[in-house]
Amino acid sequence: MASLTSSLSFSALSQCSDRKVVVPSSRNLASNSDYFRIREGFLCHYVGFRASSSSSRMVVHCMSSTTETPTVAQTKLNFLKAYKRPIPSVYNTVLQELLVQHHLMKYKRRFRYDPVFALGFVTVYDQLMDGYPSNEDRDAIFQAYIKALNDDPEQYRIDSGKLEEWARAQNSSSLVEFSSKEGEVEGILKDISERASQGSFSYSRFFAVGLFRILELANATEPTILEKLCSALNINKKSVDRDLDVYRNLLSKLVQAKELLKEYVAREKKKREERTESKANEAITKCLGDYQYAGQ
Repeated sequence: MASLTSSLSFSALSQCSDRKVVVPSSRNLASNSDYFRIREGFLCHYVGFRASSSSSRMVVHCMSSTTETPTVAQTKLNFLKAYKRPIPSVYNTVLQELLVQHHLMKYKRRFRYDPVFALGFVTVYDQLMDGYPSNEDRDAIFQAYIKALNDDPEQYRIDSGKLEEWARAQNSSSLVEFSSKEGEVEGILKDISERASQGSFSYSRFFAVGLFRILELANATEPTILEKLCSALNINKKSVDRDLDVYRNLLSKLVQAKELLKEYVAREKKKREERTESKANEAITKCLGDYQYAGQ
């Protein structure tokens, strides 16, 4: 996401729609720096759960198989059980907060999974984990994260991939004219628009990021396109603008934190090399001394 990486930041909003939720981090954090903390939630709503059926055959649901709404603590515990290896604090702090907010989004009463939501989360996750030391571990963390929410990680990747492919084939005009066209993605967008007009759509920041990613892939850079797309989807553009600012702020802080981490790792590596060299010199000096003493 070239247009975002230059201003890489989910700093949290200070106010919440219904009430504030404070959740402690589930792992020990290595730093107290503001760069390594995102204390405020990026969505603070009281949540309920209701299983719902699809109103469109083209909308895929990833819903919990449990009959009772799990607690945030249960979701976090599920993640820790699924992925037991340590995660560097610069990633773990934000990842844990993201998991809490994802939990709150999913178990809102009106929430219904859709590919735009999936694309938004995948976009956020990939940005967050960019530069992670191991690609294999990054994928394993993704699997553990989604499964902790009782969802299907493969479905997230498949749906976001389909949406990305569709977006690349669009332009500024075709994006906002989805209601007059037929197709799988067009059907998904129509369903969202209909539910939003009826007040049965649960908007989230992942959805806002998903919309932005669609515009980015379609090269729809005109400022008015987002407004038109939001209007066609019956989504409040002010909410989208606000949440995209939150997203950029998060990415920006992550870049700074990762730079600090790189500097720390480089310093520690240099110290280890210096200590190793010093010990090697001491060993050589001792050996030479022993050799000279034996030859006397």
